[in-house]
Amino acid sequence: MKNPLYPLSSPERNGNSTFPILETQPFPWSESQADDWNLRDFIDLARRRMLVIAGVASVVMAVVSGVTLTRTAEYEGNFRLLVEPVSNEDNGLPNLKVGGNANLTGKQGLDYESQIQVLKSPEIMKEIVKQLQVSYPEINYGNLLNDLTISRLGNTKLIEIRYRNQSPAKIKVVLQQIADSYLNYSLEKRQTKLRQGLQFVDKQLPTIRDRFERLQKELEIFRRKNNFIDPDSQGEQINEQLRLLSQQRLAVNQELAKARANFQGLQGEEGALAILNSAPVYQDLVLKVRELETKIAGESTRFLEDSPSMRSLKEKRAKLLPILRQEASRVVGLRLAEAASEIRNLQERSQTLAQTEKQLQMQFQRLPILARRYTQLQQQLKVAQESLQKFVTTRENLQIEAAQTELPWQLVQAPTEPQNPVSPNIQRSLILGFVASILLGVGSALLIEKLDNTYHSLEELKQKLKLPILGTIPLEKELQKLSRNSNSDRQYNLEKPSLESTAEWLSPEIPGMVATDGKNNGMEEEDYFYQSPQFLEAFRMLHTNIQLLSSDRQIRSLVITSAMPGDGKSTVAFHLGQIAAAMGKKVLLVDADLRKPRIHRISKLKNIWGLTNLFSTNMPHEQVIQQMAFSRNFSVITSGQTPPDPTKLLASEKMRGIMKDVENTYDLVIYDAPPILGLADASLLAPSTDGIILVNRMQRTDRSALKQTLDTLRMSRVNVLGMVVNGHNSRLSNYYNKYYY
Repeated sequence: MKNPLYPLSSPERNGNSTFPILETQPFPWSESQADDWNLRDFIDLARRRMLVIAGVASVVMAVVSGVTLTRTAEYEGNFRLLVEPVSNEDNGLPNLKVGGNANLTGKQGLDYESQIQVLKSPEIMKEIVKQLQVSYPEINYGNLLNDLTISRLGNTKLIEIRYRNQSPAKIKVVLQQIADSYLNYSLEKRQTKLRQGLQFVDKQLPTIRDRFERLQKELEIFRRKNNFIDPDSQGEQINEQLRLLSQQRLAVNQELAKARANFQGLQGEEGALAILNSAPVYQDLVLKVRELETKIAGESTRFLEDSPSMRSLKEKRAKLLPILRQEASRVVGLRLAEAASEIRNLQERSQTLAQTEKQLQMQFQRLPILARRYTQLQQQLKVAQESLQKFVTTRENLQIEAAQTELPWQLVQAPTEPQNPVSPNIQRSLILGFVASILLGVGSALLIEKLDNTYHSLEELKQKLKLPILGTIPLEKELQKLSRNSNSDRQYNLEKPSLESTAEWLSPEIPGMVATDGKNNGMEEEDYFYQSPQFLEAFRMLHTNIQLLSSDRQIRSLVITSAMPGDGKSTVAFHLGQIAAAMGKKVLLVDADLRKPRIHRISKLKNIWGLTNLFSTNMPHEQVIQQMAFSRNFSVITSGQTPPDPTKLLASEKMRGIMKDVENTYDLVIYDAPPILGLADASLLAPSTDGIILVNRMQRTDRSALKQTLDTLRMSRVNVLGMVVNGHNSRLSNYYNKYYY
């Protein structure tokens, strides 16, 4: 099976195609910023941090229990007051308004918070303290106020006064004195309030009455001056008058136009003839003239021009003609004068109508202003009337209340002597302490978990890194046999996982492996028998997964390393070699950790001759190979003496020649390399092998160190086969036991 995450690369090594290498693109296993928690994660956290939770909870619970059980018992008594009268005070002084503008008091009802502060004030409490000191001299204003609590009960009109002390009898005496003093204070306050209200009303009432009368007179004068009662009816009257005037002016203008046209016609000949034809005197003279002309025409046929009759007729005609002309001039002039006079009369009438209409228009335009002023006067008069009525009603109510001397505050719950202590409440305190201790314990665990920079679950490791998991090695506590406190370990902080620093051997259940006697290079017989089935099966799965990484060719060599010391890489390398040998392969384990070698301790082999001797001498590599006594297929090359410069040796051509020779001889060559972080050893060995396997110690390997390691591998373009998770506390181990046993 090919690696599903990385495609095979094209270069070849030793004539065979290589396995995939890390690309130069950003890693797909970059950690996500979000932390998605679920119930399983919380249960795992609680299991990991059980000691922290239990320790913090125990300490907190012990402190709470000690404080609760050593406290002195305290008692608490109370009484309740109805701090407003049952009768409604809405008609009283607090609602008075002058002119509809200003509130006299600013708010209605009782300000309970302010009232409570007044009840606690020294002015009221000093008399109470003075009377209490007769029986209890130790009481003063400070300690009384510290033990006294005054609060309002919800949104009700009740105020509760509570007093706490170690003496029940003292509590009753103190509360009774406070109740009496508060009731007396409320009565004095009520009477003072009524007197002040009456004085205020009596002072304001004449002013409001004068204002009301003044507004009445002002409205009456306004109506009389502007000659209207209602602005709406006045507007309708003006509109009707304007309509009639407009019609009259239109009729006059029409008559004026006709008169002017008639005057123009009279000034012509036809007009003059029309006038003369209608003048009777003129017509009589015309008839006379015509009669004389008729006679002259008849006498002219009989007489000469100079005859006396002809002269007489002509003289008469001559006398009538001037008279006729004068009559014509008089009649025409008189008619023209009448026409002109009619025109003047019509013009004057039209002008009079226009002027009257203009005055009405101006009056109509002023009407909104007058109406607004009229409305303002009416509103002011209404407000003044309402204020006057309210003050009169208020004065009557205040007089009635003053006569009744009603007590506004009532004692609805009298003080009593308490029987049971209120503090400490052992049951409640212990329950709250238990809850608080659990919460603090869980909070401490969450804080430690937040500060912990390691991986705790396989799911989290897969999600964050997205690197193939080739195997998960379970936690095996019996492997903690080899001392982990040697000087070299302490100097370099060597790995201390559950799988490292051991002298373990596979049990005889593995095919081809048998327990030997005490002659097998210092190994003890019991070392072969204590591995659990789950532990052995985990390495079988690891070996199988490595072989299935590629279907083209088998993996012949690999480097096993880790991000930092303490991850258990040497133990994984040793047990992987054992399993591969048990499954029939010829295996060589090379301790390439020339800085702090571990393989010779795990295998209990002598480290006199090893890998470094191949560089300092010309001996063949077969001479430094040591075969394990329990298996003919498993051989080991220890590290040898520690060289001054391991990097130079691992980067040499001779090292590459050795690696090539052993790979041709063995089916599987495993190199135990130093941690990658800060060292180049593993990166120098990896190009000559089929790839690197990283060992990650669960709950031990630092996340940032692992990320830095992967960044280093990316830069060096090294083939990463996958990851082995060491120290995994798998939930499936129980299922394994139930299934096989």
